[in-house]
Amino acid sequence: MLALVAALTLIATRDVAQLRWIALLLVAALPAFVAPDHPFYTPLGRVAEVAVTGLAAGSIAAAADVTGTVDAGFGAEAVLPYLAVPLLTAALRRRPTEGAALLGVAAVTMVVGGFAAGDPSALTQPGYLAAGGQWLVLGAIVTFAADTMRQLMQPADQTPQPYAEATRLLTQLRSVARSLPGATLDPGGISEHLLEELRVVAPGHRAAVLSGSGGGRLVVLAQTGAERVDWEVTLDADSAIADAWATQQPQTASRSQARSHRGGDASSLVVPLVAGVRTIGLVILEADVPQAYPGAVVGRVTEVTGPAALRLEAALLFDEVRSLATNEERQRLAREIHDGVAQELVMVGYGIDNAQATLPEGAEETAEELRTLRGEVTRVITELRLSLFELRSEVDRNGGLAAAIAEYARTLGTSAGLRVHFTFDESTARLPAATEAELLRIAQEAITNARKHAGASNLWVTCTVDPPYAEIEVSDDGKGFADDRPDGRYGLSIMAERAERIRGKLRITPRHPSGTTVAVVLGSSARRDSVRDSVSAPEGE
Repeated sequence: MLALVAALTLIATRDVAQLRWIALLLVAALPAFVAPDHPFYTPLGRVAEVAVTGLAAGSIAAAADVTGTVDAGFGAEAVLPYLAVPLLTAALRRRPTEGAALLGVAAVTMVVGGFAAGDPSALTQPGYLAAGGQWLVLGAIVTFAADTMRQLMQPADQTPQPYAEATRLLTQLRSVARSLPGATLDPGGISEHLLEELRVVAPGHRAAVLSGSGGGRLVVLAQTGAERVDWEVTLDADSAIADAWATQQPQTASRSQARSHRGGDASSLVVPLVAGVRTIGLVILEADVPQAYPGAVVGRVTEVTGPAALRLEAALLFDEVRSLATNEERQRLAREIHDGVAQELVMVGYGIDNAQATLPEGAEETAEELRTLRGEVTRVITELRLSLFELRSEVDRNGGLAAAIAEYARTLGTSAGLRVHFTFDESTARLPAATEAELLRIAQEAITNARKHAGASNLWVTCTVDPPYAEIEVSDDGKGFADDRPDGRYGLSIMAERAERIRGKLRITPRHPSGTTVAVVLGSSARRDSVRDSVSAPEGE
C-alpha cells in the first residue's frame, strides 16, 4: 500500500520532496509490525498513521494545485486510500470506538494539512472536498464491513457464548455450594429459619413463605400455625398477595389471605421477597386481632426479609439447576437403554424363536430349555420396559403429584396382576417441583419393590398433600420386606437418601396381618401441629 501511495504522490505532484509523507507513514506504521498487540503503542501508531495521512492529503493537494499538473482532488486521492489500513485494523481488533475516533482525526488533519501547506485555497476546491468526503464515507463503510466480516468468519466450532457463560457460572456455583453449610441451599430450611426470625419481630397466629412456580401460581415452602391453612396461591385474584407480588411493596389487609379462614377479626401482612429486580416469593404473616401490623412492625419485618430474599433465590436456583440436570440424565439413560440393551435383548428373543422353529423332531429336552430361556428373556424385556417408564415418568405441573403416582401404580399393577387401591387427599396448593419429583421417585421405588418381591395380591396407595406437609404411603399384602437381600438394602438406602434430601422421614413397618407399609412424611400436618409449633399470639389479644 505504501508503494502505491508513493507512486500516486509522484504522479500528482512531480515533487520528490512530497515523499517525506511516505517516510512518516512508514515510521507511524512501525508499532503495528513490531508490537501488534501492545495496548498503548499500537493504537497510538494507528492514530499517527491517520494523522499523517490527513496532513499529507492537504499538503499534496495544495502542491498539485500549485504546480498545475492535476487538480487538488486528484492530489488528495493519491494518499487518502491509505486511510483504509488503520481503519480496517481497528475494526478487526474489535475497536469500533477507536475506528470512529480515527475518522474524526482524519477529517481534522485534512483541513490542517491544507493550511500548513501555505495554500488553503486548494481546500475550497470542489475536487478536494469531494475526495475528502468520499474517503471519509468509504472509511466508515470499511469499518462497518470489517466488523461484520469478523463476526461471520468466526470458527464454526467456537464454543457458543451462552454455554461458556453457563460453564463459568456453574463452576462458581459448585465452589460456593461446597463452601456453604450442609442445609444452606435448601429452600424449605431457609424458609423455616426465616419464619423463626419473624416470630421475634412480628408475633402472630399464622405465617407462611411462598414462592413462584410458574403459571401464575405459588407454592408453599414453609408455614407455621395450629390450624390447617389453605392459602390463596393464585396471582390473578383480588388479594394482598397478588398486589404485593405485582408492586414489590409490603401490603397490609384487614382480612385473612387464607381461603379456609373461619372469619372474625384478622390482620395480614404480605411482604414480597425481592432479589435484584425479580420477585421470588412472599412472606405472609397473620394475626386474629385488628391492626396488628403498624408501620413500625412492617419496617422491622422488611429488615429481616431483605437479606433472606437473596439466600432463598440462591437456594431456589440451585434446586432448579439440580432438577434440570437430574431430569436430563434420566431421559438420557432411558434413551440409551431403549436404543441399546433393550434392542439387543429383543434380537436375542428373535434368535431363540428361530432356534425353536428349526429344532429337529425328538429334541424335546432342548426345546424345553429354549422355552424356559425365552420366558426369561421376555421377563427381562418387560422389566426393562417398566424401568424405562419409570425413568420417563414426571410430575405434570397441571396434573399434580397424585395423578403421576396413580398412573405409575396402575401401569405396574396391571403388569403384575395387582389390584391397586387409591386414596388421595390433595390440596389445590402445590409443593415445589423438586420436592414433588423426589416424592414420586420414593413412591415408584416402594411400588416396584411390592411388585417384584412381595408376592402381593393388593396394593394400597395413599397420597396426602397439604403444602408444605405431604405423606405418601404404599402398602401391600405380600410376604413382607426382606432387607437381607442386597437389592433390598440398596432400595432402602435410595429411598432414605431421597427423603433426607427434601427433609422428610422414611418409615418402613410391617402391615397386619401380612405385608409391608412404606411411608414418607414431609413436614408436619397443620391438623396435627401441637401448641409448640404455633406462633406466639400478639399482645393485647
